[in-house]
Amino acid sequence: MTAPLITIAAGGTGGHMFPAQALAEEMLRRGWRVKLSTDPRGARYTGGFPDAVDVEVVNASTFARGGMKAKLLTPFQILRGVMAACKSMRRDRPSLVAGFGGYPAVPAMLSAGLCKIPRIIHEQNGVLGRVNGLFVKRVHAVACGTWPTELPDGVQAFHTGNPVRGAVLERAGAQYIPPGDWPMSLLVIGGSQGSSIVAQTAADAMAHLPEGMRDNLRVACQAREADGLDVAETFARAGVDAEIEPFFKDIPDRMSEAQLIISRSGASSVADISVIGRPSILIPFAAATADHQNANARGLAAADAAIVIQEAALTPEVLADCISKILTSDKGAVQMAHSALSEGKPEAVKELADLVEHTAQKG
Repeated sequence: MTAPLITIAAGGTGGHMFPAQALAEEMLRRGWRVKLSTDPRGARYTGGFPDAVDVEVVNASTFARGGMKAKLLTPFQILRGVMAACKSMRRDRPSLVAGFGGYPAVPAMLSAGLCKIPRIIHEQNGVLGRVNGLFVKRVHAVACGTWPTELPDGVQAFHTGNPVRGAVLERAGAQYIPPGDWPMSLLVIGGSQGSSIVAQTAADAMAHLPEGMRDNLRVACQAREADGLDVAETFARAGVDAEIEPFFKDIPDRMSEAQLIISRSGASSVADISVIGRPSILIPFAAATADHQNANARGLAAADAAIVIQEAALTPEVLADCISKILTSDKGAVQMAHSALSEGKPEAVKELADLVEHTAQKG
């Protein structure tokens, strides 16, 4: 008997792809076959997916990018993607299609509707993304990673939490070494796309820290390729040992070793920080759709597990003051780590997989 198949539709950024990867890992453990439907941009994040996942790259496009010519071609790009996805689903019919948002998910989600295949969506953020908003009233189940999530009237949702990858679960609740007069690790990340503002401000903030603290700091800072050299030189001028990369493939390891994390408040980053349990300074992306990054940060902020700095208020001096406040209080930092852990949902992937199986069984 052929194992049931789930098609996972996601793409665009790590914020969509990382929870999709977590579900793929869990469904494989449960004996399902897994297909990932994404576009070339999303395919860049498939390196961490298990080899057993069948990656299907489809045509997708969005009206939100490009010039007039690109916008005129968008419907035809989507139609081509839908036709290809329909052909694939008729050849090997999924028991369910799970959408994680991002415009690369559109062809598979539309095709599943045309082929009468059960569909669910998972919204990672506290506010529905544009693509999930298109399908929220047309799917069989809605799972939410952040609670509460703003939903249209009449839509019932399940608070599964945001699934985290196996590499994160392996470090769930890892022992926290409090800050002190010894080498300390600081991790600076700006989401899967990087952030010029976060990287540059973190580098500039180093000069405003006490000399003794600078001597003890070991920084891993994500910076876009265009910013890497300037950021590295700024850390060097402050006398701080820093490793600069456009993207760290071993984020779970670095989080578990860090005394403090400075991060955007993307849903996946917040979930990883919570499950591992680390103090953080969160800088919500000011241009995020419907201000969803502030919604994502609320839980950790309310639990006193994170300090939130709005982008408009972000300066090297303000950031340095927050870093000093956390790294000079070992008891305070330990309490922040424990509070972050209390907000984590390491069981999220199992709850989402249960929802998948229940919805598929209902047909």
